[in-house]
Amino acid sequence: MKEEVNNENKYSDSGESLNIQELIFRYLAYWPWFVASVIACLAIAYVYLKFTVPVYNISATIMIKDDKKGGQMSSEMSAFQDLGLFADNTNFDNEIEVLKAKSLIKQVVYELNTYCRYSVRTGFVKSDIYTQSPLLITMDPTDNDSMKGSLEMEIKMLPDSSITVSGTYYSDEEKSFEQTVKTLPGFITTPVGRLTVAYRTDVPLLLDEDLFVTVAPAISVAKGYLGSLDISPTSKTTSVAILSFKNSNKQRGQDFLNKLVEVYNRDTNTDKNIVGIKTEQFINDRIAIISGELGNTEEQLESYKRDAGLTDIKQDAQLYLQENSEYEQKKIENGTQINLINYLNEYVRNPANTDAVIPANVGLQDVSLSALINTYNEQVLERDRLLRTSSPNNPVIQNLNTGIRALHGNILASITSVRKGLLITKDDIDRQAGKFSTRITNAPQQERILTSISRQQEIKSGLYLMLLQKREENSITMAATADNAKLIDAPLADSAPVSPRSKIIMLVAFVLGLGIPVGILYLFDLLQYKIATRHDVEKLTTLPILGDVPLNTDSKSRTIVVHENKNNLMSEAFRSLRTNLQFMLGTPDRKVILFTSTSPGEGKTFISTNMAVSLALLGKKVLMVGLDIRKPRLAEHFGFNKKADGITKYLSGGTDDLNSLIIKSNVTENLQILHAGVIPPNPAELLASPRLEQAMELLRKEFDYILLDSAPVGFITDPLIAGRVADLSIYVCRSEVTHKSDFELVNTLRKEHKLPHIAVVVNAVDLENKRYGYGKYGYGHYGKKYGYGYGYGYADAKKK
Repeated sequence: MKEEVNNENKYSDSGESLNIQELIFRYLAYWPWFVASVIACLAIAYVYLKFTVPVYNISATIMIKDDKKGGQMSSEMSAFQDLGLFADNTNFDNEIEVLKAKSLIKQVVYELNTYCRYSVRTGFVKSDIYTQSPLLITMDPTDNDSMKGSLEMEIKMLPDSSITVSGTYYSDEEKSFEQTVKTLPGFITTPVGRLTVAYRTDVPLLLDEDLFVTVAPAISVAKGYLGSLDISPTSKTTSVAILSFKNSNKQRGQDFLNKLVEVYNRDTNTDKNIVGIKTEQFINDRIAIISGELGNTEEQLESYKRDAGLTDIKQDAQLYLQENSEYEQKKIENGTQINLINYLNEYVRNPANTDAVIPANVGLQDVSLSALINTYNEQVLERDRLLRTSSPNNPVIQNLNTGIRALHGNILASITSVRKGLLITKDDIDRQAGKFSTRITNAPQQERILTSISRQQEIKSGLYLMLLQKREENSITMAATADNAKLIDAPLADSAPVSPRSKIIMLVAFVLGLGIPVGILYLFDLLQYKIATRHDVEKLTTLPILGDVPLNTDSKSRTIVVHENKNNLMSEAFRSLRTNLQFMLGTPDRKVILFTSTSPGEGKTFISTNMAVSLALLGKKVLMVGLDIRKPRLAEHFGFNKKADGITKYLSGGTDDLNSLIIKSNVTENLQILHAGVIPPNPAELLASPRLEQAMELLRKEFDYILLDSAPVGFITDPLIAGRVADLSIYVCRSEVTHKSDFELVNTLRKEHKLPHIAVVVNAVDLENKRYGYGKYGYGHYGKKYGYGYGYGYADAKKK
């Protein structure tokens, strides 16, 4: 058993070592397929590259203001922020998303007019001419938004400056139209709306070729541009972003990135100026009211002085007024703050201003209230900006609405609180001023009235001057608004296209050209359910393989192919089998060899017969015994009468003289035949009788080798019964006949030790079949063997 295992390992290792070599030989046999496949794939790749429009990558670098990452535009703007004129709070990630908004890109498409594509026919393809088009076609945004498909037109320009237009609108159904425009600028009436067409003054006319124009919905173009646009930050610590855009036209890509930054800055500045506009409106309203009140107070003072005949202030009244001046000043300041808080309270509570920003920096001294107003304005602006690119049901907008409502309530509460505080302060000032009232009771009534009127005049005048100052500050803020995005590197297109990549495509085509034949051959192998070569057998079992026998193509010798003094391919194959067989038998006392197969027609009788002849040619006494007593064919191979007595007569007890049943063969004198004889009614019982052991004992004494031609093991149990007298079992499988699943039975027989020392012979291997890795000069070791030992290979053997 140990020897058998070692032999199995040896054969298994040998098969593995030849695996790659066999695979290479198998595929090299089909080298015309590989050459044709590579040429075809490379030709297809060349045609693809020839007719595919190249796509270029256009990139630009911008810096976005971000307070957290220090993205200020300039030191001048920082100086204005220190004065409290700016309240920027920009988030870098949010701005990146705004740059990717479809509504923003759609606006860029409208302004660049890229929803219209111009092309001319160049060979078999249409070439995009972008700004080189002699015509400029525009469409009203309202009509464009209503488009559900694309509009394709073919325009012919005539020498008289007129044009003829024929087009089709592709939507739910195709709608065709034709029109002639005699003078330009003019209009083209289409099923989806009216187009304006005009000549470009800087581009010559195309009189010899037609102009093809495609008008697409701007939102569809914007979605396509969005898919080709990539915006990514350079790092996590900076507010610098790289804009990459892929397009088939370099100039169009550069124009798109420039216009995208321009439209973004314009929209951002518009958002920033909303607070300034609202503040300016509030200040102007307050100035108009204060101006009227101040004029009334001055007229009242003038009338009082004229009616009272006052020209100067008495010295004694001045002494009391000087003592009371400090409190009077406080009354003025307090009155100013009360008026401001009242004005602000009216504005906030006005239903018309519910969703508007609240005026800021109007002169309130309460810091917490001013901070609340600034926070409220920032959130209102953020919500309004997000509403342009999202729906009101967006969770982010809902959260902002909740925060805005809470801040609005807090502001109202803070206004009420501040007003109460100012009133308390006013009462306290009034109490302090009351201490001096007794000192001025004796003052003329005119002086007290004059002082009251003067106080009102000073309050109105101070409030008026302060509002004028705030209006100027707000105007400066609006005029000095800086762009939110600064262009660091202008858009620039790469010199080489990003697609198609010719080298990679040609390399892929070359690899694919090699891979297609490999895949086809591999698929053939997967679909092959029958064994073909020795390599297939090695993958199915670990049993030792004596060798493989080529397909017998000689029609003159269909049975006996081994002859004395002949060195053809078949003779050498059986010599190789004979050598391996002797090696496996080992000692001379092991001489009984059983031949079987899975099913009839696999060549077990052919192999056993020629193996017997090959052994006999060594000068050994060889006996061929026909144990296939159900369907005997041994007599047929050697030309005997199959009805003559054979081993069945001895097994059934019809005779005890076994030697009388042995017949000399007509091939060589060292080979004798003991064929099956008459077919018995009970073949299994005869093979199981002790007379089979008795027969083998007698024959072992007289012959050097005894070959038992048994029945197929896949159908009947006769070989398993006869296997008890054998020293070695030869399982014959046939290329293109034996199923791969049949080796499950052979492996089971070996595992359960139902047959002694099983070895495999692969029969009828077609050496000219390229699919199995054989070439013109034979397979593997055969070609080398015959070329070295006898000076000719398989092809030469066929000629002989």
